Amino acid sequence: MITSREDVTQLIMATKVRKGIKWSEVATAIGLSKEWTTAACLGQMTFDKAQAETVGDMFELTDEAVAWLQIAPYKGSLPTAVPTDPLIYRWYEVVNVYGSTIKELIHEEFGDGIMSAIDFSMDIKREENPNGDRVNVVLSGKFLPYKTY
Repeated sequence: MITSREDVTQLIMATKVRKGIKWSEVATAIGLSKEWTTAACLGQMTFDKAQAETVGDMFELTDEAVAWLQIAPYKGSLPTAVPTDPLIYRWYEVVNVYGSTIKELIHEEFGDGIMSAIDFSMDIKREENPNGDRVNVVLSGKFLPYKTY
């Protein structure tokens, strides 16, 4: 019996390793970006029925697991308040060091508001560089101004 979305994520990861599946292959199969697809497979997004069934076929999931893929997850759930995984921690560090700068520059350009993580896209690419390849991450979120009332 599956008791949480995390159980399904563990099943997906185990099958991914066993079968050598790439996230880009899953994304192609459901017709969405590798970034969104990966987030969904890791339990941060909700699949529709057709997407969940495709993922279920690829990862040999039970009908129960496929049903869990269609339930809105508890988003943003990391095991600790401050991430301990080195790669995730570096993102935490980026926000700690540059968060106030990002906030200031967004407010200067757009006004008082936020960047949506709902109306949002992300693109991650390798950027070849003779001094060592670079990770190029582009985040694009709709600006949502605060309303007065």
